[in-house]
Amino acid sequence: MHVISGCPILIGNAWRDDRAILVSKGRISSIPPRGDVPKNLPETRLNGGYLAPGFIDLQVNGGGGVLLNDRPTVDTIRKIAAAHRAFGTTGLLPTLISDTPDIIAQAIAATDEAIASGTPGILGIHIEGPVLNREKKGVHDERRFRRLDDELMALLCSLKRGKTLVTLAPEQVERDQIRRLVGQGVIVWAGHTNADYQTVRLAVGEGLSGFTHLFNAMSALSSRAPGVVGAALDLDQTFAGIIADGHHVDDASLRIALKCKGIDQTVLVTDAMPSVGAPKHFKGFDLFGEWVDATGRRLTIKAGNLAGSSLSMIEAVHHAHNRLNVSRADAIKMATSSPARALGLEQDVGDITEGKLANFVHVDRNGVVARSWIRGVENGAQGLSGA
Repeated sequence: MHVISGCPILIGNAWRDDRAILVSKGRISSIPPRGDVPKNLPETRLNGGYLAPGFIDLQVNGGGGVLLNDRPTVDTIRKIAAAHRAFGTTGLLPTLISDTPDIIAQAIAATDEAIASGTPGILGIHIEGPVLNREKKGVHDERRFRRLDDELMALLCSLKRGKTLVTLAPEQVERDQIRRLVGQGVIVWAGHTNADYQTVRLAVGEGLSGFTHLFNAMSALSSRAPGVVGAALDLDQTFAGIIADGHHVDDASLRIALKCKGIDQTVLVTDAMPSVGAPKHFKGFDLFGEWVDATGRRLTIKAGNLAGSSLSMIEAVHHAHNRLNVSRADAIKMATSSPARALGLEQDVGDITEGKLANFVHVDRNGVVARSWIRGVENGAQGLSGA
């Protein structure tokens, strides 16, 4: 048993500076008043700032100088997770950009092995493509796009441990294919799609439950053609991932989306590339033969197209709070409880509640991530998961 105290704690929607957290065997055993904490327990005293649930990121292509597509191995996944943990992300889906069936199989096998071996923070995998629309390809390599045949269907359903999120274009699949994926436990979101409103509505009826990087690489909302964006804003039960970095989407558009979707159905994602947490002087990386310039905050290929982001989750939370007119608690909620619910993991992660996993982030007075814990273990080291 171990105690964490010394700063306001986000419990539900309220900041409580009169509470402490007792951690035992990787979970929250209780959240008592600070005056009721037994005196003989080891204690971590935090000097101000605030303690929040650990962040959850559903779209992480890379970090720490490495890209999952380049080398889909357990070592790559570990490096990516470690890079993002420094910015408060305690749970993530390593994300594979459209690739060949062989690379997809390697990424799924590596994710399985990473979870089995206890790699901290790996919740599953996000396979973004290859069933996408060429008209909305973004920086995906259309040579790797393909139809959803039975072989690919079986591959997408093959992860043994953790969650699988698949991004696809609903107009590129046949009737009942989304239903079959969802029936096998796969979470299906729409992205890189030029579908019309009705096609998306039918897909939601089959189990499609969200939208990957809302507004980006999808048919827009107009007066007589609501498109994918209109469907996302209209269909209340769906989730919408947003990249809140000031580059991918205008802040006004994001504020409008929040008014339509609400905090509970909006999910902050980073769409992060190797530049997040990369070594100093990291200049860029190759993406399917295109050089991605990472010397500034805006990642682009030579033609000027955006190629993912250099966004960390703590930066996304700050941006949402400062630019989208939401409270700090609501900004954090979009990075914690909303993605947890999108994955169906709200019983274990996403907020600070008795019985849930002891996944936390401590942000100091300057808004910088100072410490983090996964299953009660601080920064992957020995510590709070003891007796």
